[in-house]
Amino acid sequence: MPKLKTNKSVRKRIRVTKHGKFKKSRAGKRHLLGYKPRKRKRSLRKRDLVSSGMEQTMRRLLPYA
Repeated sequence: MPKLKTNKSVRKRIRVTKHGKFKKSRAGKRHLLGYKPRKRKRSLRKRDLVSSGMEQTMRRLLPYA
């Protein structure tokens, strides 16, 4: 059985928690920030968990995580 390759672009963007869930940064904090309220930009700083539907895809992309 050959070794599985890790998707390097996903590895740079996603961290695995202690219990095996996936953490990612939230989208929408790169540009066009002038019109967004301060409260919304503050909440975008926090990490978010990957949805349960995408979790199976992440496990395939990060086989040794």
